[in-house]
Amino acid sequence: MRLDDVIEETAFSVSSNKVRSALTILGIVVGIASVIVMVAIGQGAQASITSSIESAGSNLIMVMPGFGGSSGAGARGARGGALSLTVADAEAISSGVQGVGAVSQERSSRQQVVAGGNNTNTQIQGVTPEYATVHSTTVADGTFLRSEDVASVGRVAVIGPTTRDDLFGVGSSAVGQSMTVNGIQFKVVGVTASKGGTGFGNQDDVIFVPLTTQQQLLVGDDHLSQISVQAASSDQMAAVQQGVTDLLLQRHNVSDATQADFNVLSQSDIAATASTITGTFTIVLASIAGISLLVGGIGIMNMMLTAVTERTREIGLRKAVGARRSDISVQFLAESVALTFIGGLVGVLLGVGVAFSLKQFAGISTSVSVSSVLLAAGVSIAIGVVFGYYPALRASGMNPVEALRYQ
Repeated sequence: MRLDDVIEETAFSVSSNKVRSALTILGIVVGIASVIVMVAIGQGAQASITSSIESAGSNLIMVMPGFGGSSGAGARGARGGALSLTVADAEAISSGVQGVGAVSQERSSRQQVVAGGNNTNTQIQGVTPEYATVHSTTVADGTFLRSEDVASVGRVAVIGPTTRDDLFGVGSSAVGQSMTVNGIQFKVVGVTASKGGTGFGNQDDVIFVPLTTQQQLLVGDDHLSQISVQAASSDQMAAVQQGVTDLLLQRHNVSDATQADFNVLSQSDIAATASTITGTFTIVLASIAGISLLVGGIGIMNMMLTAVTERTREIGLRKAVGARRSDISVQFLAESVALTFIGGLVGVLLGVGVAFSLKQFAGISTSVSVSSVLLAAGVSIAIGVVFGYYPALRASGMNPVEALRYQ
């Protein structure tokens, strides 16, 4: 059977039952579009988290209080649940570990902030001037905190752009204005450049105050919630991480690393964990969406079996005039693949369009990759072959005499 004959017969068969063909194609469209959208959401979440981790700084190693696992291998237990880090620990790391570029001492809390008639609940970060270097934080307006502010327990603050918008109005000039935190008045001396983020991980919804001010006036203790260490180069990350771990184990009189009252994590540790979680999340979403593809495939098989039954006499006549089994099976397989190919093409366009719309209008981070589109297209064709094989086999195996007698 020639290719042009197969194409002509396929087009005629599909178009002769427009409503049934359209409903069958719809199942594939929904399935393919669902897979593309779910994968796009998963990949978008992964890209957003990775970008957020990278924007926190370069060559970054984070030391957090709490009981954890073995050094450099992530953490278990209640990380951050204890107050075991001190300013002395940070100073010891700065002077006692080779390969350290800068060390940031940090104490965080959440407080209610009031400015005029506006208020917001946001993260207050007590930091030293080194924070800007370690975390690649730049100031869009005004200045960052100075060493003098830390030494004098200054009541000054640098705020993120989201906090500025909440307290003083969108795009307003906040430098020089006052706000109240826990009943204490602060003067805004700077606004940081936007880094992006949402929810509790929003790096733009934050207020930076001098570390001493945070410790003495806002939280009432001299502990640190995090020590951020910037390695001098990426090649020294592993050595610095191990050096920090060994130093703190010695300072905290801990002989068994599994019982350490701190955790040392690098950006790569966090990125790897986040990638694993979001990767699993993407697979789960795609698997759920894949169920609709299975349903669509069953719809294809059902339609093709119905077509075989309806065209029994036609099959018998073709065989009687010399059509081979392979000619019959190719014809029905071609119809099945054509239906799924059309559905796959429309589904890809719909899926990409929905993913783009979610990003543009709903603010949901999505990322459509070429590989996911090609995979979806390949799966649609594979479904046509797999679910069209049995009806094609059944059609090709008919006895021509019995087929011609079929009423």
